[in-house]
Amino acid sequence: MPVLRVALDLPLHRLFDYLASTALSADVGLRVRVPFGRGERIGVIVEVCENSEWPIEQLKPAGEILRDLPPLPPDFFALCAFASNYYQAPFGEVVLQGLPVGLKRLDPPDRRKARASRPSEAIAKPELTLEQMTALAAIDLAAGFSTHLLHGVTGSGKTEVYLRLIERALDAGQQVLLLVPEINLTPQLEGRVRARFPDTGVVSLHSELAEAARERNWRAAFAGEASIVLGTRLSIFTPMPRLGLIVIDEEHDASFKQQDGMRYSARDVGVFRAHQLGIPILLGSATPSLESWANAQSKRYGLLTLKERANPEATLPTVNLLDTRKMLLKEGVSERLIAAIKERLARGEQSLIFLNRRGYAPVLACMACGWVSRCTRCAANMVLHLADRRLRCHHCGFEHRIPKACPTCGNQDIHPFGRGTQRLESWLQEEFPEARILRVDRDSVKSRKQWEVMLERIHGGEADILVGTQMLAKGHDFPKLTLVGALGADAALFAADWRAPERLFAQLMQVAGRAGRAELKGEVLIQTQYPDHPLYAALVAHDYPGFAETLLKEREQAGFPPYAFQAMLRAEAPDMADSIAFLNAAAALPVIAEHPNVMIYDPIPMKLSRLANLERGQLLSESPSRPALQAFLPRWREAIETLKSPSKLRWHIEVDPLEF
Repeated sequence: MPVLRVALDLPLHRLFDYLASTALSADVGLRVRVPFGRGERIGVIVEVCENSEWPIEQLKPAGEILRDLPPLPPDFFALCAFASNYYQAPFGEVVLQGLPVGLKRLDPPDRRKARASRPSEAIAKPELTLEQMTALAAIDLAAGFSTHLLHGVTGSGKTEVYLRLIERALDAGQQVLLLVPEINLTPQLEGRVRARFPDTGVVSLHSELAEAARERNWRAAFAGEASIVLGTRLSIFTPMPRLGLIVIDEEHDASFKQQDGMRYSARDVGVFRAHQLGIPILLGSATPSLESWANAQSKRYGLLTLKERANPEATLPTVNLLDTRKMLLKEGVSERLIAAIKERLARGEQSLIFLNRRGYAPVLACMACGWVSRCTRCAANMVLHLADRRLRCHHCGFEHRIPKACPTCGNQDIHPFGRGTQRLESWLQEEFPEARILRVDRDSVKSRKQWEVMLERIHGGEADILVGTQMLAKGHDFPKLTLVGALGADAALFAADWRAPERLFAQLMQVAGRAGRAELKGEVLIQTQYPDHPLYAALVAHDYPGFAETLLKEREQAGFPPYAFQAMLRAEAPDMADSIAFLNAAAALPVIAEHPNVMIYDPIPMKLSRLANLERGQLLSESPSRPALQAFLPRWREAIETLKSPSKLRWHIEVDPLEF
């Protein structure tokens, strides 16, 4: 009797064998219903064999083999195997997470046909700049695998380069996968792609889609009916039979790194997938990640550069630093910035005030006894959201009503400290009563539909002053926006996280790039108490290459990535002592001595040491050699799995961690 080897979505590094009355090798890649425990699950057949390592009498019979879809292809399994091995994730978990939820349900809902979408009107192609033509000439879709980094200043026309390459791939009968970091970038880009290719099947894949719509789009991509797939990070696993080009926009963005479940980087998986299929991949950004920049400098990636804005009438904005040590601030805003906003209001232009801190204030406090609004479940403060009359933790989601008096001493004179976007919005409404002010953050925009309405209002000129977080920092083109004011940036200059300067520079350069993208000249005003800091000097000069070179030298001297390779073992339990004890046991395993090229550091609490009532610790492993680390990790993981630990302790390994 044939034996089915089945992958299940479980945190276990093993496959499961079942008996099948009839099964052929052609069934590999099909879904199957199988008994598990007291219930049933949907799994994927990865092998049909004659024997099992388990006694035949112990195997349960498989249920129905589902044949509503063709089998998943071998290249899909090869991609999942790479991700499983590299990121130390269970193979079944990787395979199943690549499928939409509807295909993993035991009782899937009735599937309706997609409504016919309204055909878009084709738009004329803009004339290419010399730099764009040079970049396009460097990429040969027929030459097989290549990785190119497109470094283009904001507004330089990177998207037009993507569209021209997509056109070439479509002409060759190929499919294209275009990845963006966040859902809020999807509507604008999707509209532009549909308008350029009105007769081409275009689908989007992201978490904001309803379950049925996501499954329909996935099926269209899998069947080859959709020639262009526009999606967020999980889309990198979507099987596409004619895939000929992968494009990853804003490749530096941390949103491409999954932070729970299988912790993978969609950008890095994309590079492997392109290599596996022998196709080109293009990474685009105005502020590339230092890993990608180092690869380009060492010639592993081809480097393509767009130094000028695509619109001949548009120039890069002027960046000025406002030394707040010498200024009197009103609610954190300088007189110079206030005057600049007034100038734009008088000219009918738009201003953006950037503050990457949502809510009304970071904390509510009592001056009498020192009480602050700490989260009872996390090692963090609860943020005051005055509009909702709530205190809310941005880490675990816990919230409760604003107290009328101090919970500790009863003092009724409790005050908010610091400022967030809500407080800034309220003050701007008082300061500029005639202005139309629009706040754009995750509190005001919670769905794709709300985001589309917000974009329409901005483009329609229904807002004079935008108050926003990083949601507005990248990928948007507002022709009337000529002023960007940045508040509260200094905190990241001296953060414990060594990646903080890289992130701050990218964030500020991206938000600065929203200004002056049309014929109107743009200005950026950055408030700071450290105007002499090298990071700000590079921003004023729009000098990403110089800033990247400085950071790379520092990292090489310190032995940080990309000159070292890291993996983090994390443990969480109700008691920190249990987490640290488990990590100490993992650090003392004999297998470590067999890998002298791998360094194991001491266990420490995580920066956010308590999250959702769990105490979190971490243990860093590091090596100057990626192959050495990859050889070590599976053996270390197997040894860790043998350790005894408290029942409520959970642990995982994260390869190439971004957060500490």
